[in-house]
Amino acid sequence: MSGVQSTAGDVDVDLRQLFASLARNWLRLVLFSVAVTALAFVLTSLATPKYRAETRLLIETRESVFTRPDGSGENERPILDEEGVTSQVEVVGSTDILKQVAKKLDLASLPEFDAASEMSTISRLLVIAGLKSDPNELPPEERVLKAFREQLTVYRVEKSRVIVIQFSSADPKLAAAVPNAIAEAYLDFQRGSKLESSTEATDWLKPEIADLNKRVRDAESKVASFRSQSDLLVGQNNSALATQQLSELSSELSRVRASRSAAEATAQSVRQALRSGGSIDAIPEVLSSGLIQRLRERQIQLRTDIADLSTTLLPNHPRIKALNSQLADLDAQIRSEAEKVLVGLVNEANGADLREKQLVADLNRLKVESGRVSEEEVELRALEREAAAQRALLESYLTRYREAASRQDRNYLPVDARVFSTAIVPSEAYFPKVVPIVGAAFVGSLLLMAIFTLLQELFSGRAMRPAAGARVAPVTQVAMPVRRAASLPEEDAAQAWVEDEEPAVAVQLDTADADGEPQTLVDAQCDHDTQSDSDVAQETVAAPAHGGISIETAAEKLIAGGAARAIFVSPEGDDAAATAVLVAREVADSGLRVLLLDLTASGAAAGPMLDGGRYPGITNLLASEAQFTDVIRADHYSDCDVMPVGTADPARAMRAADRLPIIMESLTTAYDLVVVECGPADAGEITRLVGDGTEVLVSFLHHDDEIAYVADGLRAGGYEDVILVTPVGHDLPTTPEPTRSAA
Repeated sequence: MSGVQSTAGDVDVDLRQLFASLARNWLRLVLFSVAVTALAFVLTSLATPKYRAETRLLIETRESVFTRPDGSGENERPILDEEGVTSQVEVVGSTDILKQVAKKLDLASLPEFDAASEMSTISRLLVIAGLKSDPNELPPEERVLKAFREQLTVYRVEKSRVIVIQFSSADPKLAAAVPNAIAEAYLDFQRGSKLESSTEATDWLKPEIADLNKRVRDAESKVASFRSQSDLLVGQNNSALATQQLSELSSELSRVRASRSAAEATAQSVRQALRSGGSIDAIPEVLSSGLIQRLRERQIQLRTDIADLSTTLLPNHPRIKALNSQLADLDAQIRSEAEKVLVGLVNEANGADLREKQLVADLNRLKVESGRVSEEEVELRALEREAAAQRALLESYLTRYREAASRQDRNYLPVDARVFSTAIVPSEAYFPKVVPIVGAAFVGSLLLMAIFTLLQELFSGRAMRPAAGARVAPVTQVAMPVRRAASLPEEDAAQAWVEDEEPAVAVQLDTADADGEPQTLVDAQCDHDTQSDSDVAQETVAAPAHGGISIETAAEKLIAGGAARAIFVSPEGDDAAATAVLVAREVADSGLRVLLLDLTASGAAAGPMLDGGRYPGITNLLASEAQFTDVIRADHYSDCDVMPVGTADPARAMRAADRLPIIMESLTTAYDLVVVECGPADAGEITRLVGDGTEVLVSFLHHDDEIAYVADGLRAGGYEDVILVTPVGHDLPTTPEPTRSAA
């Protein structure tokens, strides 16, 4: 027989008692704070004052548009981005610059920069004990640089190209002199770097220019020699003579062919006009003849005379006949002249044809010559490109050499930085600040002493008190006989609440004493010592008259079995939904984290716990309208949490029912027990809710065949360990007056 005791949530911290300890120990708090404050004041008064000064540099391009080299482009300008400015910060704090400043200001002679010059007795003892390194082991120069770096701060102002050089020292004049000296040394270093770069450039360019001069002369001589040997004479438009002649002959040939075609066409039209006896006045070549024009003028004159004489003379008059005879002779002469024009056109066409043949022959000869010239021009152009490239490179080198030499001679090497804020001698020390240090010491010591006092009071146990609602419930474990369902009547087989092949656990059955007060089984045994052992065993095994276990028994069974999920099926509907609420509250009162998930259609389980209010719930979570923090609420009458049905459309929520196992898994991870009220449901409908550590319970108010049928259906669906639970006879705990909808 073993006792099991629940200790979760049995004590709380008494805040009143805890903070009252501060009032009881106020004198100790004040004395400790005053002592620490006095010590801080003494230390700050004895500390050596430190002065700080700073010099600011601006990284920018100092080259003007008038002095910038012609060959410089965007890629050759100094890098002024974030990485470039950060690199300049490292250059400012480099060892070479610090050595120059230390040598210039003779910092090695100052005790502030040489820890080995004036060592205190305590420091010597620490060195002898090996707790501190001996500064004499380092060379004097390294000791100076180490102390120099400890007091020097170089940084870049965020989102700018400004570099700040800060230096702190016990001497205010030295604090101002060191940053200015570092800035000057940095500018000299940059100027020297540019001078060195310019000198190296001129030293490299000088022999390169001499070599390029020779190569340019050789390349140009090769071009001239090849041109003379290949007879590549250059004509107009910088083209070869053969190519130019070929082009001219082609143009001449086209012109001759056009002239021949025009002469032949004109001759053909004249010939047709003469053969057909038609008018030849429409032919331009005939009309352009001077003789024909004069004959036409004479013909017109004769016709005019004939017309004048016809008014006074008859047609057979000798005068009119003579004029008509002259007119006929003129027509014959015009026709004869037209035939001569035709002969001239034919001769012109024949001459153009001969000229065309000659031009074709010359053109074929020049084609062969032009092909040879083209092949040789390929090699000539290659030689010319080589010469041009060498010449361009030489000109570029000459330009750069002249620019570098002129800058070097004139000593014009602008540095890409300038000092826009020099350090001045500080008048006030930045360390120590007596008032802030003493104030911080007082507040910090007071806070630390208060925390120490609170922890002392907390660990002593004086600030602890029993938790409200804490209870220690002993659970007695006894050996019980196995109750076989086969030996029971058929109507009682479904009510069997002790499973086969498992050791029975005696739960806390309610009995009553003589006064009618509820009493546990242990108390009943103490009050009835005369009762026999067989009677006690029989009373322990006997089930309640209603055929199911009580609310307390179900809660203790879930706690003892370590169940993670409790699925409640209520065949009687909303009336039996109170069973899940009561079990969830009972388990929550034991100190476990419990959540009740209401899956009833009317919200009968969550409504009484939330006083009937409508809040977002599981349907809103499935419809992706809310998150876990929006749908989980606290029970108004216990420590249990509630997830109501919700306000979303159930049809839309059920379309995302596949997410229900994921939600159940998340809730199981966050809570010790998840109680799900499903209402009237069967084995298939609770499949998505079942997981590891699941207990299936059937709640009822009146046991009948329907309850037994539902239990058998769940067992047939694979849930063998079905538990029957009823709230009948349960005593409600003392709570505030419930509302009308309370379960």
